[in-house]
Amino acid sequence: MKFTCNTKKLSEACSNVMRAVSTKVTIPTIEGILMECGSNTLSLTGYDFEFGINTTLEANVVEPGAIVINAKVLSDIIRKLPDGNITFDISDTSVSIISGAAQYNIMGIDADDYPELPSVSGGYPLFLNQGVLANMVSQTIFAVGESESPKPVHTGLKFELTLNQLRLIGVDGFRLAVRTETVQYDGEDISFIVPKKTIRELVKLISPDSDENVSISVGKRHIVFEVGNYSIISRLLEGEFLDYKASIPKTASTTVLINTDDAINCIEQTLPVIENDKKNPIRCLFDGDEIRISTVSSLGRSVNYTHANISGDRVEIGFNSKFILDALHAADTDQIRIELNSAISPAKIMPVNDESFLFLVLPMRLKNEN
Repeated sequence: MKFTCNTKKLSEACSNVMRAVSTKVTIPTIEGILMECGSNTLSLTGYDFEFGINTTLEANVVEPGAIVINAKVLSDIIRKLPDGNITFDISDTSVSIISGAAQYNIMGIDADDYPELPSVSGGYPLFLNQGVLANMVSQTIFAVGESESPKPVHTGLKFELTLNQLRLIGVDGFRLAVRTETVQYDGEDISFIVPKKTIRELVKLISPDSDENVSISVGKRHIVFEVGNYSIISRLLEGEFLDYKASIPKTASTTVLINTDDAINCIEQTLPVIENDKKNPIRCLFDGDEIRISTVSSLGRSVNYTHANISGDRVEIGFNSKFILDALHAADTDQIRIELNSAISPAKIMPVNDESFLFLVLPMRLKNEN
């Protein structure tokens, strides 16, 4: 196997592909990048049995073949080389790398030992603008559970596809984020749950300002995203996802219209005296035409006010400051509508004039300030 390619392009491709290389399972094969040469193309693959990235770039191929090279060693070598071309000359598992005056000789691994990536066939195709998908993810990913979540199915982002509509749902037990968008889709209604790690890596390959599409193919157990010349394949999560529609309050006793930045600034000014956001809630009093936000901890006490248009009952309610701020930052509108029912009911945050997104934040129990 022998080929020559552009060093800078190979370095960029290796940096992206190695994010799918295993760092937890110490199996030499999947700690490596699979390099395969065809007719003037070089394919790179990283795969950890659950998540994989593949890309193809141009190369001058003298002799086709395949080899697995340790991802960290390969990346460290390429990253230190100057711009120009790099040549790989491989015999069995002996790898010679030449670039200018630099030469390296390292050992590779037989490509026959590399696991085969799952294939997705007969799935449901969807084409989605990169910028739209990036925006939808940014407004939901914050609410997806972390890896230690008691419900593994909630460590993924749920996709719901119906006629010309895509909905993304994230939930972690304390908050819910729902983002809806009109898309071109006329297949059957389907839903699937993509791991949070996969979504995060996908977003890194997306250009938010691009007019190009992401191609999505969904199978029974796996999904493939194609972005530019990259393919991301991932297993899907299985399990019983929260019946989120039943969790959304249908009515509200108090409605608040407020400038989003005013709400964010008012809350952020209380943060210096919050010792632990899980133990020191912010106390929000919605009354008249203003919101009073206060907090108290061993570090001190803070009180702040901001104007709002409030209709309905007076409500005093506590929140984890991080959870409410995550929702407000994700809102991405000048004004928001907050709907409340009581001190023990979740707050519903939405746009003023449409239902493109919806956030729910569960309240925290408040102690008597005295």
